[in-house]
Amino acid sequence: MKKFLSVLTVTMFLVVAVAFTAKQKKQRILFFGDSITQAGAQPGGYIMRMNDMLKQSGKDAGFELVGAGIGGNKVYDLYLRMDDDVLAKNPDVVVIWVGVNDVWHKQSFGTGTDADKFERFYNAIIKKLQAKNIKVWLCTPAAIGERTDFSNQLDGDLNKYAGIVRNIAKNNNCGLIDLRKAFLEYNLANNKDNQESGILTKDRVHLNDAGNTLVAEMMYKALIP
Repeated sequence: MKKFLSVLTVTMFLVVAVAFTAKQKKQRILFFGDSITQAGAQPGGYIMRMNDMLKQSGKDAGFELVGAGIGGNKVYDLYLRMDDDVLAKNPDVVVIWVGVNDVWHKQSFGTGTDADKFERFYNAIIKKLQAKNIKVWLCTPAAIGERTDFSNQLDGDLNKYAGIVRNIAKNNNCGLIDLRKAFLEYNLANNKDNQESGILTKDRVHLNDAGNTLVAEMMYKALIP
């Protein structure tokens, strides 16, 4: 009887210990992208603002937010570094935000990514992540200029690539955070002077305070139950 009680006590202890450990495990959300994501992990960036929102809501014990952005990256750069910078970190969720440089660098450096290659590399990234049972969220590229009168030089291409991302998300059963749509709507409502930047970006592309706040709020709403 004593032996039985001893075994029962040990078993109950192990059950409680396992349950406690499972309860304490944080969900790791990794943000994978370019310089916008790199800045997002710095003070004032959207990832840091999400951390503040988690603390304010009392949910910080359940989540770990990890930035994996590198300036200048295009979709094929993400593909080439995903083993070391993403899979090795064992994330539960990966948020991909790429596309601006794939469009922008065509004009500025002649090194952008053609639409068909953009789509193939993007699908290859998702395939590798989903093979590891990682939940994937996609973000549409947000802005290369904030004018609202259709005079941003790269609006056509940016809209095209945003459409590609929307279709990729649908075809692969990924979550979608449509930043392009949100930025266009915000500028229509708030950019009455048709400014090139200064509404959500500081230089037509990279986020200012308002941009970081908008992105943090959208991602928090999508990712945090």
